[in-house]
Amino acid sequence: MKTPSSSAQDRQVSVWFQKIQSGEIKLPRFQRHQAWDKNRVCSLLDTVTKNLPLGVTLLLDVDKEQFVSRYLVTAPETQGRVTEHLLDGQQRLTSLWRALHNNYKDIDYFLYLNAYDESVPENERTDESEVWYKGRWTNKNGKTMPLWVDEPSECLKRGLIPMNLFRPGDIPEETEDWIDSALSSLEPSVDNENYKGLLKEWMGKEEKLKNKIRDFREVISYFNLPYLALPSQTSKETALQVFINMNTNSKPLSQYDIIRAEIEGVKGVSLDDYQNELDHKYPTIQYYFELPFLILATSALIQSKLPNQRGMWDMSKEAMVDNWDKMSQGLSKMATFMESQAIYDRARLPTNAVLAVIAALYVDIPENLDSRGNFEVLLKKYLWSSFFTDRYENSAASHAFNDFVALKNIITAKTKADGTPYTENDVPVLNRALYALSTDDELKRVGWPKRENIRARGIMAVFSKLGAYDFADGSSLTKQQLVDGRRHYHHVFPDALLKEVGTESYFALNCALITDKTNLNISSKDPLSYLKERYNWTSEDIVNARLQSHLIPLDELKCGDYTGLSGEEKADKVKSDFAQFIAKRAAYVAKAIRILAEGRDINASEIIRDVEEQASLIEEPTV
Repeated sequence: MKTPSSSAQDRQVSVWFQKIQSGEIKLPRFQRHQAWDKNRVCSLLDTVTKNLPLGVTLLLDVDKEQFVSRYLVTAPETQGRVTEHLLDGQQRLTSLWRALHNNYKDIDYFLYLNAYDESVPENERTDESEVWYKGRWTNKNGKTMPLWVDEPSECLKRGLIPMNLFRPGDIPEETEDWIDSALSSLEPSVDNENYKGLLKEWMGKEEKLKNKIRDFREVISYFNLPYLALPSQTSKETALQVFINMNTNSKPLSQYDIIRAEIEGVKGVSLDDYQNELDHKYPTIQYYFELPFLILATSALIQSKLPNQRGMWDMSKEAMVDNWDKMSQGLSKMATFMESQAIYDRARLPTNAVLAVIAALYVDIPENLDSRGNFEVLLKKYLWSSFFTDRYENSAASHAFNDFVALKNIITAKTKADGTPYTENDVPVLNRALYALSTDDELKRVGWPKRENIRARGIMAVFSKLGAYDFADGSSLTKQQLVDGRRHYHHVFPDALLKEVGTESYFALNCALITDKTNLNISSKDPLSYLKERYNWTSEDIVNARLQSHLIPLDELKCGDYTGLSGEEKADKVKSDFAQFIAKRAAYVAKAIRILAEGRDINASEIIRDVEEQASLIEEPTV
C-alpha cells in the first residue's frame, strides 16, 4: 500500500484565527500545554511583526478524529466539526492567539514604537519597533498593577500599543476607542485661539496612529504561517511517528508521554501516579530498563500486541489501565527471576527483548509452587537460549512476540487444531534446528562485554551465575557491588602484554568482572604472576576456587614466565598461550551454555571436570 505523502501549503494568520475561532482546529491531547516563556513569546511576535520567516507547522486532516483532542488554550469551545488536528506548531499558534487577544493572566504584550516614546528626544526618534511585555499583579486592594497599563494615553507616552489591537478580524470600534483615549489629552479645546489649526494637527496625529496600527495589523493578518498537511487517511501510527520526528522542543515528547495523555483523556487517571506507585512498590524493576518502556511493552504483550511502537499505539488504553495490577506484578516477578539468574542490571543485560516477554508470561503462570517451579524452568530455557542464539540479533520485537505466543500456549495448555499440545519445539528460540546454541568457535570471536553485545554480555552472565568471586577479597558478585561501581572489566591476559606482540585483547573470554583494588603497572608479565602480584592471595585452593568461578582454565593460565624472552620467540609463545587459554575457556563456557539452556543450574567444578574428561577421551589413542 502506498504511504500517503504530505503537501506543503501557505496559510495566513487571519485564516488560522478563523479556524481556531470556529473550532475547526483542535490539538491531540498528547500535546503538552503551552510552555513558552514571555521572552520566547516576544521573540515570536517580533518575528511576525517584522514579517520574517517562522517555519512550518504540521496538520493532520480529519474526517473522523483518531485522537482524543482538546481546544487551544482560551480558544472558543464551539463543539463544531473538527477538520484539522494540529500535530506540531501548538506553541506558536497558542502564543499568537493569546498575545493578540490579551488573555494571559499575568502579562500584557505591547508593540513598542520608538517614534511615540516621549522619553526619547524628538531628534533621536526612529521607525524602529519591538515587542515588549509587562508583568501584571494584583495589589491588596484588588487592583491590577501597574495601573498605567490600562490607560491608553499612558501607554502611548511610553511608545506602547497593546498587541490585541493588531489581531486579525473586524475590530474598528475597539481600535478607534483606544486611539481616541490615547490622544484625548492632546485634543485642543474649542476655546483655543488656533482651534482649527490645532484640531487639524491633532486629527493628523490620530490618522497617522490609525494608519500605523492598520499597517501592522495587515502585516500580522497576512503573515504566512505555512504548514504540512497529512491526509486524513494517514494512519494513527504514521501520524504519531511524523509528529515525534518533527517535534523540536528542548525535551521532545516520547511515546510514553503521548500514551499517558491519551489515558488521562479517556480514563481520567494519572499514568504518572500509577508509575510512581509501581516504582515505589517494586523498586528493583528500574534496574533492568526504563520503566515507561517496560510498562508499555509488557502491556502490549498482555493484549497480544507486538512489544514495539506499533503494538503500543494499537493496544487498548482502557485495557492497559484495567490490567495495571497484573502487569505490575508480572514486572516484579520478572525482576525477581532475573536476579535469581544473577543478572542484576541493564549494563549487564544481554538483550532487553526478554524482559517484557517474561513479565507478560508471569501473568499466566499459576502461583501453585509446583506449577510455578516447572514453568520457571521453561523461562530459564528461554532466557539463556535468547542470549546464546542469534534469535534476537534482528527483528527483536517480532521474534519476542512469536516466542511469547508459543510459550504462552504451553503455559496455558492450549492445543493445536489437531488437538495435540504445544511443545518446546514450537517455541522458535528453543528449536535447535532453527536456532543453534553458540559454538566454541563463535564464542572465541565475541568482543568486549562493556559494549552492547548480546553474546559478550551473555558470557559475563554465565560467570555471574557461578558467583564471579573477586580475585582479591573473594566476595561474590552482587547487585549492590554493581550499583556502587565496585566491579570493573579486567583483562585476564594483560592488555599491555598482548599489544606488545600485536594481538587483540578485547575479547569477552579474556574478561573478568572483578573489583579494582589497585592500578599497578602490569607490563609484559605472564597472567598468573601478574595476578599473584596484584592480589593478596592466601592458599592455592582458594585461588583456584575464585578463578574457577569465572571459568578461567588454571593450567592454561600457568603458561610460564616471559622474562628473558623477546622478539619473535616471545611473540610466538604469548600468542600460543593466549590461543590455548581462549580455546579452553570457550569450551568451558559452551558447556555451561548447554546446561543453562536446558533449564538446569551450573557448577564450575562439574563443568571443568566434564570438559576435561571429554578432552582426555578425545586425546586417548584408539587401541
